[in-house]
Amino acid sequence: MNILLVSLGCDKNLCDSEAMLGLLRANNYNITNNEEDADVVVINTCSFIHDAMEESINTILEMARLKEGRLKYLIVAGCLAERFKEEIFDELPEVDACIGTTGFDKIVEVINSLENNEKDNNIPVTCFEDIDKLVVTDTDKVITSGTFMGYLKIAEGCNKFCTYCVIPHIRGKFRSVPKENLIKEANYMASQGIKEIVLVAQETTCYGVDLYGKKCLHELIHDIASIEGIEWIRVMYCYPEEIYDELIDTFANEPKLCHYIDMPLQHSEDNVLHRMGRKTDKKAIIEIINKFRSKVPDMAIRTSLISGFPGESQSEHESLMEFLDEMELDRVGVFTYSREDGTPAAGFDNQIDEELAATWRDEIMELQQEVSLDKNLEMVGKSYKVIIEGYSPEDDVYVGRTYKDAPNVDGLVFVNCDYELISGTIVDVVITEAGPYDLIGEIKDEFTK
Repeated sequence: MNILLVSLGCDKNLCDSEAMLGLLRANNYNITNNEEDADVVVINTCSFIHDAMEESINTILEMARLKEGRLKYLIVAGCLAERFKEEIFDELPEVDACIGTTGFDKIVEVINSLENNEKDNNIPVTCFEDIDKLVVTDTDKVITSGTFMGYLKIAEGCNKFCTYCVIPHIRGKFRSVPKENLIKEANYMASQGIKEIVLVAQETTCYGVDLYGKKCLHELIHDIASIEGIEWIRVMYCYPEEIYDELIDTFANEPKLCHYIDMPLQHSEDNVLHRMGRKTDKKAIIEIINKFRSKVPDMAIRTSLISGFPGESQSEHESLMEFLDEMELDRVGVFTYSREDGTPAAGFDNQIDEELAATWRDEIMELQQEVSLDKNLEMVGKSYKVIIEGYSPEDDVYVGRTYKDAPNVDGLVFVNCDYELISGTIVDVVITEAGPYDLIGEIKDEFTK
């Protein structure tokens, strides 16, 4: 039986998808990337914001058309299934089975149930378990992110309950994956040629608190750094209020840890942060940024922001712009506020007009383009380690990233080289040109790794 798995949404979701693929492979299912050959389609969905939910629904409807051909079963897994478990079969009768966010380890059993129910009028199959359950599979996953980089999910869920966010309601409370399981998975990834490991979770900075009674992300980083073959470690989703001194010291002292941090701020102004339910303020945010830059001068800081949060004023928007202009963060992503049913913010007064929120977003991004261009121009003439991701035959250049750029979210380096470079190779590149997002460079010397 041929299985097609479509993974939508974030890299945490991708980790669940890779675990499902590993279980399917271990049970002798054939994994296909060709939808016309699929007997079963599994869609691991996202419903974090409206646009993601719309993409999930459109993908379900698109895949459902395959039932006119070979497709027998359509399975919906992940956040959309968990969030709308009561409505999904009524609204999407094309769906044959639903798997919640903590049921993905039962993918084989769900397919077997569909096969066994075939004579019983195709009764829908469900697998919804306690959302606070920690799912850890013993089967090696199928790495889909490439031959040299991969994501390692170190925790699940979140305890923050920000007023705009549905994640705690569909992903459960924060729970860390035991260290021994993560080291085993990281060793497997290294054995498959992975050189860059990206640590992800809804919140990475609290890793270990629930299991070991303390924050020990820094210890996990050191353990992974000791694995032969791993060259780069990158950390995403670090809440600013949870960053601690030992972690900053690890950035300063661990050679394999990229001097890059993803620190979702959402806003800079105290009144907005308070309404968002964030556990920090502007003064603390500035202090943690300055502490990083003091101890790790070449630190690249990425953040995400929300424009148009309920009650946000023009002056608060302008103050956020001033904050960005002064702090000169390296990477910034901006999203307009998405009003999500079931969240406190959905009921707040003074909801912002969507057009105004989009205008504010565009103004922030225009400012950030100027900041990013200035910072990138400072890189011209300097040499950086670049991990090669591939080759663009149309432009006859190799494509890679510096430590300042996370895969799939940040910029690229286009590398001119007159000999073949293998993906995953780390080379010395002199930057020759810079734009607001991407760079152009050429090989400095023979690569050494």
